[in-house]
Formats: sequence, C-alpha cells, structure tokens
Amino acid sequence: MNNILKMQLVHSIQRRKQAAGFSLVELMVAIGIFLVIGGAAINLVSKHAPLASSAQNQVGLNMALRNAIAQMEIDVANAGTGYYAGANIATWPVGITIVNAPQTPACNTASSLTYGANCFDTLNVIAADPNTPPSHPQDIGANCVSTTSSSLFVMPIGTETLADLAAHFSTGDQLLVIKSDGSQMTTTTLTRDGQVTGGKVKLSHNPTGADGTSGDPFNITTAANQNKLGTQFCDTDWVLKLSPITYSVDLTNVNNPKLTRRQGANTDVIAEQIIGFRVGASVRVGTADQPYNFNSAAQSAANGCTSNCGYEDDWAQIRAVRISLIGRTPPNADLTSKYTNSFDGGPYKIQGVSVTINPRNLSMAVQTN
Repeated sequence: MNNILKMQLVHSIQRRKQAAGFSLVELMVAIGIFLVIGGAAINLVSKHAPLASSAQNQVGLNMALRNAIAQMEIDVANAGTGYYAGANIATWPVGITIVNAPQTPACNTASSLTYGANCFDTLNVIAADPNTPPSHPQDIGANCVSTTSSSLFVMPIGTETLADLAAHFSTGDQLLVIKSDGSQMTTTTLTRDGQVTGGKVKLSHNPTGADGTSGDPFNITTAANQNKLGTQFCDTDWVLKLSPITYSVDLTNVNNPKLTRRQGANTDVIAEQIIGFRVGASVRVGTADQPYNFNSAAQSAANGCTSNCGYEDDWAQIRAVRISLIGRTPPNADLTSKYTNSFDGGPYKIQGVSVTINPRNLSMAVQTN
C-alpha cells in the first residue's frame, strides 16, 4: 500500500513539473515570432507617419488660407467705411489702394527655398477711425487753410470739447482732409500729439506738396490723382482721422514668410508660409470695366497702353479686387527629399486660393472734378 502511494506521489510531481511552463526552445520560437511581427508593425508605422504628418500639414494650410481670405473679404467689402451720423460728409473718394510688386523672374531663390519682397503685393484698405469724431479745418483769423504748411487747426462739432478732440490725435496718425462736396482731398501724417491752443485744436503735420501730394504710406496721393487732390480747405470741409488696414508679407524670417494685417499699432499674423500674394483690380475705362490687371502703376488703356496695362495708381477707377494667395506646408528639413512640387520645385506641398471682392461701400464713380 505504501509503495502504491509513493508511485502516485511521484507521478503527481512529474505531472506538475511538466505543466510548470514553456521549454527554452518554445520560448525562443515565441520571441522570434514576436520580433518578426513587431518589426513589421514598426516598419509600417514609420512609413505611414510622414504621410499622416503631411496630411495634417495640408489640412492646417487649407484652414489658414481660408481664414486669411475670409478676413480680407470682410475688410475689403467694407472699404471706404466713413459715415458719421449727424455729419454731412461727402461720399468717400478712396477705399482701396494697391501696390503691385515687380514680380521679377528671380524673386525667389530655389536653392534656399526663400522668397524676396519683389514676390508680394501690398493691399491697403482705407477707412476712417470710428472712435474719432470728424472736425472742421479753421486757421487763426481766416476761414481757409493750406496743408502746405506744417500746422492745421481744427474745430470740433456737436458736443465734443476741444480737449476731447485733441486727445484723439497722436504722433504718426494719418489724416484725410476732404472738401464737403468730395471734389478734392489730401492726406498727411501728424508729427506730434494734438494740443489745444488759441481756442482750437492744433495738429502739427508733414506739409503736403503744392499739388496736394504727400509721402503717405498708403499710396492715396499719387501724381495720377492730381485732379482729385488739393491744398486749400475751408471751415465747411472735413478733417478725418484714418484707420487703414494694410495686408503685406513679413519677411523678417525668410524661411517663413507671413501674411500680416496691420491696423494702427497692431500687427497680426494672418497666415504663415506664404509664397504668393497678388492683388489685382478691375478698373473703369470710359463706360466699360476692364479685365483684372496686376500692374497698377503702369500706363492705362485709356492713355494708349495695349500690353501689360495698369491704371496709373488711379484708385478712383477701381471697381472690384481679385486676391490670389499661395501657401506651402513647412519646408522639408531634408532638401534631398524625392518629392518636389510643380510650382517652384520645393520639397513641400502647396495650395492656392483666389477670390473676387466687390467693395460695397464705395461710390466707385470716376472723379473728374
């Protein structure tokens, strides 16, 4: 009986030993299979990760371009806004000015994937500052003033006090001085803050030329617009503080051109990695609107131009604006990448968007006075 129990105990121990785990051979086979499957999985992930990153970059680029265009549509559609309740201010003579870059063949450098200033246009949207009330020009002892001098005295209207009006004006502000019937205008930039003196508000400014032109940064006063410019303004005319918006491309970091929106002291980045920003205008020649052109300073068709025509920076002719924007995904750090796009040959994806905008607040009538 004892022998039988011993034999049963031995068999039980042997069975427990056999069920205790894998043998070394089994373990090595399992590890080998795991390495093969894991290696294949890692290889697949490594191949598809760049594709996922590329798709994400393209989605981000698409959203950035759409948001930028939407912002410009809002601003351009409202170009020329300057109506003040209770003030008989003439219809705006200007709302859009465009500075077209020369677009020289070598404006970008393919080897470094960089772009220069000659590749990008500038768009100015002109509007009045809604927080600054309009005022009347008035000189000491006379009804009319000339902007060829460096001082302009103005009087508030309504309940606005002299001190309140002076507080609205600061060094660097740009003014629009306009006749009450809208026939003539000029613009100038303040050289110091507004101050109350002699029962009026004194505005010190850069004097305009005898023809009404000035070195304004928004291209409002140009030689082509002399029939719309003047220097003599009287106490029934208007002085308005401008609050223009400028769209341009910032090349501070040449590896990341940024489309910016500047208004006053605020400059906001609207979109990054911009490699194309072009602004064209459809203008009126006689009684017909012309095709969009991207050469604003060139001679106009009305003056005999037959090729690559512009409109001589005559913003009063503008009827509609076309904006084209091109962006890229972040440049590939490995310049030996096999992928190259068909636009500039760079190792990145590109997207473009174009929109036509009709400024709804402008009279857009030809200024002939």
